[in-house]
Amino acid sequence: MTSAIRQIPLDTAIHHHAHDYHQIVIGLDGRADFEIEGLGGSISAFSGCIVPANHLHYYAGTGDNHQLILDLPQNALSLTGHHHELVRLFDAPRFFDLDASLARYLDFLLQELRLLASQGSLSGLQQERLAATLLGSLHARLSGEASPTGRPLDLAALDRYIDQHLAGGLRVADLAAQACLSEAHFTTRFRTQTGLSPWRYVMRRRLETARRMIHESHLPLSEIAALTGFTNQSALSRAFRRDYGHPPSQLRRATRRHLASGMPTP
Repeated sequence: MTSAIRQIPLDTAIHHHAHDYHQIVIGLDGRADFEIEGLGGSISAFSGCIVPANHLHYYAGTGDNHQLILDLPQNALSLTGHHHELVRLFDAPRFFDLDASLARYLDFLLQELRLLASQGSLSGLQQERLAATLLGSLHARLSGEASPTGRPLDLAALDRYIDQHLAGGLRVADLAAQACLSEAHFTTRFRTQTGLSPWRYVMRRRLETARRMIHESHLPLSEIAALTGFTNQSALSRAFRRDYGHPPSQLRRATRRHLASGMPTP
């Protein structure tokens, strides 16, 4: 599969899926809402989101909307060879805004796509080149943000807020508001202080809470998934397997065996 650049409206009904290729969605007109493995946000003109491969995401358009979508297989030319560093864009889901320069490049990209399509000469290689320039510019901005100075974030207060809202759709903007920072500055400072993106930190906390509930309760896994902010049991199982190497059902069986034998749980 080569990279593909397409322009489509999103259905106003909520849909969800996961796919084995990375994706970048940029708003052209109207608005669309996304939730990517528990990270929620909205995109509109000149803003977008990063959807890493194999991440379950829910999405819906609002009214008359139009999006530019880049589908990027993990072996795409724009993510390998000289461009291999660009794959770091997909370390975690993220929402972003285009600055004036990137907005101008987006306008050029759209015009170039229309011109090549009208000439019948739009090829996969040309799409890869256009995608690589966009990805390189986006990577330079998102990875090169200067770390803001200031007092350390109050992680204990953030942990309390996360735990109180774990069952809901936590957004980075919500966490940033708790710290009285812009989303961009909060994300940069949070990563500097913890070594993790806010999304990854929240996901780890969801999984730790789910693991503790499996040990300490007899609640069904579907209910534990709902209480810890996963959209369904399958989403919990996928994240659990990714972090711990086994599904939660295996931990549940092991816990029951240890309880039956009178041994302490692992």
